[in-house]
Amino acid sequence: MSTTLGMASVFALSTLLLSPLALAEESQTFVAQQAARAAAFQQNQAEMSAKTQHGSSEQPPSASLGQSDSGKDS
Repeated sequence: MSTTLGMASVFALSTLLLSPLALAEESQTFVAQQAARAAAFQQNQAEMSAKTQHGSSEQPPSASLGQSDSGKDS
């Protein structure tokens, strides 16, 4: 009997604790924050792809430094 009562109380408490999280997804503030995050992510992706496209034609100077360092270690 005490196990059933304990399970019921855990269920009731978890429902009360998690209900604000469920309602948060429907709030206008939550929607606005998610839209801002998505826009920032897309802008970052566009910048990274632009850097990759412009950087692929030029060789980075650090590539030659890595090869010269390996000779010093041996």
